[in-house]
Amino acid sequence: MAEPQEQDGPEDPLAGVRNVCFYRAGALDAPDGGSVLLRSSASADPAEAPLAVAVSAGEGRVAVFADSDLFGDDSIGEHDHAELWRGVVTWAAGAPRETGEAAAPSPALAHPAWAELKETVERLRPLQDKDGSVREEERPLAGKLVDQVASCVERLAPLFPHDADYLDAAAADLRRWSAEGLGVPDFLGSLLAFQPQLRREDGLEHLVVFPMYTQNGNPARNLEAVLCRVVWPDWLAELEASRYDNPMFVPLAFIDFTPGYDTDSAVLFPETVAVREAPSSFTWGGIFCDREAARFRRVGRAAADALRLPLPPDAARLLASQRLAQDTFALWDLIHDRTHSHGELPFDPFMIKQRMPYWLYSLEELRCDLNTFREATRLTDVPHARLLQYAILFDRLFRFPITGPRVRNYDGLGGQLLFAYLHRRHVVRWSDNRLTIDWERLPEAVVALCEEVEALYREGIDRPKLAHWLAAHALVARYVEPHPASRWAAGVRELPAGEPPKAWVDAVLPDEFPLSMFYEALAKRLGDVIDSTKGITAA
Repeated sequence: MAEPQEQDGPEDPLAGVRNVCFYRAGALDAPDGGSVLLRSSASADPAEAPLAVAVSAGEGRVAVFADSDLFGDDSIGEHDHAELWRGVVTWAAGAPRETGEAAAPSPALAHPAWAELKETVERLRPLQDKDGSVREEERPLAGKLVDQVASCVERLAPLFPHDADYLDAAAADLRRWSAEGLGVPDFLGSLLAFQPQLRREDGLEHLVVFPMYTQNGNPARNLEAVLCRVVWPDWLAELEASRYDNPMFVPLAFIDFTPGYDTDSAVLFPETVAVREAPSSFTWGGIFCDREAARFRRVGRAAADALRLPLPPDAARLLASQRLAQDTFALWDLIHDRTHSHGELPFDPFMIKQRMPYWLYSLEELRCDLNTFREATRLTDVPHARLLQYAILFDRLFRFPITGPRVRNYDGLGGQLLFAYLHRRHVVRWSDNRLTIDWERLPEAVVALCEEVEALYREGIDRPKLAHWLAAHALVARYVEPHPASRWAAGVRELPAGEPPKAWVDAVLPDEFPLSMFYEALAKRLGDVIDSTKGITAA
């Protein structure tokens, strides 16, 4: 048997490899600057001799093996041989080069009307209140600006024949808003006309103009404008058609935007638009997978460096390639998004009309991500499947817990829960100021947490509301220590059980589950990196 050697570098070609066996191997002399990948066992002859070494020279990488029958490995299905070759070959290939045709230049971006539209929106922004209305003394100037925006939309409209009805309606809504005195805007007509999910074509561009808040961005309903293109590669379209039907999902990439999107926002959702009444149903949802991929790469690389985490070669490739990461996030969003409406659900999965303790939101988002991870373990015929597992793991463990304020940070809590669960099971270890991950046991552990959350949901169908909320708190508290002053952790006797649910929610502390000391230290190390991802794109 050969003994894999622990690697002390940014990449570990032997991640997930524990047992390999070479039958007719000789021994090697490790060259200067090379690292030993495998040694013979102590009982072999010769004992503890190098059997495989890795050498880097400039941008080149070479792995040398002593086994004369190496490239006819008749043990590929035994031990961890398949994992060995996957890791070594990927490591030797090095970082991927971004190949393929670059996106064509956007005619709209080069059109003078787009620059004029952006500049006009910027002049309008300080005149608007939080609800989108314009202060009375500012209305003469604002009216001229809104009419100018409508004119810009009409000049750009011929570049978007597939959105003709929407852009006509947008210009009409803008002019009506101006004519009616610029009160709280109502763009219901143009919102209903915008139907991007009907033509999901890779590279298809959209001009989007609405008064809206941007989730995780600008909380005010300012007028915003976005140029974007659809991300819909053939392989993703095939998966959506054959396995993961999600007719409302529209993955997007930024071309340009007004400052409401120069933020942490990575979504374009119809429910953020100012309208007089909500439509009976929403028919689409857009997610900017280019921004998600870009910030994942920056934070993931910094976290791996700070924590001295050796990366499997394919994980290193994912962090090095915007194209790989962007496509991987489109796959993640496709499966995650549809999971909100699938499964045994004790409550409205999108929670639009409910006010609940924020750990319920945490568990719902985490449930969808854990389900997506589980699906990735089953997609053996999809090259992005392993990359998807890394993306979910790294974003959940490294970025989510330390991004944003601590007041009811539901995504942050979901990341804390996943880390604590894996740490309790020794799948993730923090020792000697170094993070290690047991890659072989990781999928089984993540799926086990998924099943635990699903059991909570299944049992919640038969529970009254307060009992379910308490059970959900207990599940989180099993792994993430609650605040010592938590009334929820103290039990139902400390809660206003005889009062309406609003009082129960009011009893939740702003930071019911504080960061652990590990995450407090990580936040200090990565705080500037997190801040630098505001407004990031693939460019």
